[in-house]
Amino acid sequence: MAGVAALAAAQGRADRTGLSLLDGVIGALAMGAAGAAALFGPIVEATGGSTLAIATNLAYPLGDLALVALVVGVMPFLRWQLGRAWILLTLGIVVFGISDSFYLFRIAEGTYETGTILDAGWVVGAAVIALAGWQKPALVKTGRESAPAWVVFVFPVSFGTIAVAVLVYDHFSRVHLLALALAAACLIAVLGRMTMIFRENLAMIARSRIEASTDSLTGLANRRRLVADLEAVSESATLVLLDLDGFKAYNDTFGHLAGDALLERLGAALDRSVGGATAYRMGGDEFCVLSLGEADGLELARIAASALREGGDGFEIASSFGIVSLPDEAEDASGALRLADSRMYAQKQRRRSSAGNQSKDVLLRALAERSPTLVTHVSDVAELALEIGRHLGLAEHDLVQLGHVAELHDVGKVAIPDAILEKQGPLDPSEWAFVHQHTLIGERIIGAASALLPVARMVRSTHERWDGLGYPDGLSGEAIPLVARIVTACDALSAMVSERPYRDAVGLPVALDELDRCAGMQFDRDVVAAIRCVLTRSDELAA
Repeated sequence: MAGVAALAAAQGRADRTGLSLLDGVIGALAMGAAGAAALFGPIVEATGGSTLAIATNLAYPLGDLALVALVVGVMPFLRWQLGRAWILLTLGIVVFGISDSFYLFRIAEGTYETGTILDAGWVVGAAVIALAGWQKPALVKTGRESAPAWVVFVFPVSFGTIAVAVLVYDHFSRVHLLALALAAACLIAVLGRMTMIFRENLAMIARSRIEASTDSLTGLANRRRLVADLEAVSESATLVLLDLDGFKAYNDTFGHLAGDALLERLGAALDRSVGGATAYRMGGDEFCVLSLGEADGLELARIAASALREGGDGFEIASSFGIVSLPDEAEDASGALRLADSRMYAQKQRRRSSAGNQSKDVLLRALAERSPTLVTHVSDVAELALEIGRHLGLAEHDLVQLGHVAELHDVGKVAIPDAILEKQGPLDPSEWAFVHQHTLIGERIIGAASALLPVARMVRSTHERWDGLGYPDGLSGEAIPLVARIVTACDALSAMVSERPYRDAVGLPVALDELDRCAGMQFDRDVVAAIRCVLTRSDELAA
């Protein structure tokens, strides 16, 4: 028995969980009950004599049975990875047990004779055990996946069935009391195992519910939990949605592992700072705070934004936020999140546009020094473009971008010589090739300011045509950004009604007719229709 235990310990890190312990006990008790039912009563009756003589005679077969029970009991601890050594060892012990049992029966009956096949049983058993010792034991894997699920289920069911069979057999043919006691103990162990599995399942369900509503990185509640909490709100509440500013640049500079570590730190800081409110991570670099009851939303937002702030060498992380009061401003979870997101994004755009405005003003100043007439032109284009954008229902942040694109769409012309810009006759092919570069030059100049990168991309497309014959990329139709389509049409109208070195200005009606003629070829029909509608309404109001 000590050798069996030592062999099990030598075969790697075994499974020492409570279920494995119970499985081992169930197997050992079931084998003991079956062996006692089969051997104990008949051997006692056949042996007779004093108690000491009976105990001595029973020691051999019952010792073998105990060894078999022990081997079966350690199987769950080895995750059922027995290998040849364990199989041969078990087989050798079983052979010994059979030989000992038959020997004892023959001795009790007075029929034992030496030199028969029975005597070979001990030799065979010893040889098989020796062969087991010759095997190289394999280390047991430590993963729970090592034991097949069906084995974990079949093992206790099979041995529990053996215990039930012993009890049923006792109804027809009495077995020894020891067998009944072992069978009853086995069934009690099976019931205990069922109880442990039930408790584990309940705990697993509870963990699953927690994991389903918890962000794995920060440990904060997640979006699923937020939606459920918002739907359960029955009183006044304040929702603050926050989005990190500068996180993408941090991630690109320092890597995703550093980005995850930053999110984890900021999430912990947010959770500590909001007190009785609940902090959530919505995903990515977006967080949220929900406070039940009456609360100062702006103060809560400032506290949360302060927690979501970190700076260092080469980076600065801050946050933008949107605040919603429930149920005054939103009736359901989706409405609250949508409104908070809109307000948060508007604040983010204002911050971006603040930096963008500074960069834009510098570029416009440089353009004014180069060509004062161009500044007047882009100002007129921007004014009209914003009116068209409002007429078409563009969102606030799109209007901000539209204004920047309209004001900066000719910045690239600072690189074009005056001889070309002010030439009174038609341009030759080489001069046109120079002009066609101005949107690309403008993109490079504007893109040098990170706050204006989206504007730079739009400026690149302000000379594309609806029919695909424009430049520099030959985009067509709705592949051209709407902001660029608006600026293209407004730029053309402004150019037609203004004096140019190579032609006189035309009246507004003529210019509008020209836009109509080119709608669907050079310009977007919807944009042209919006221009006519806006300018016609302006004329009517002026009249």
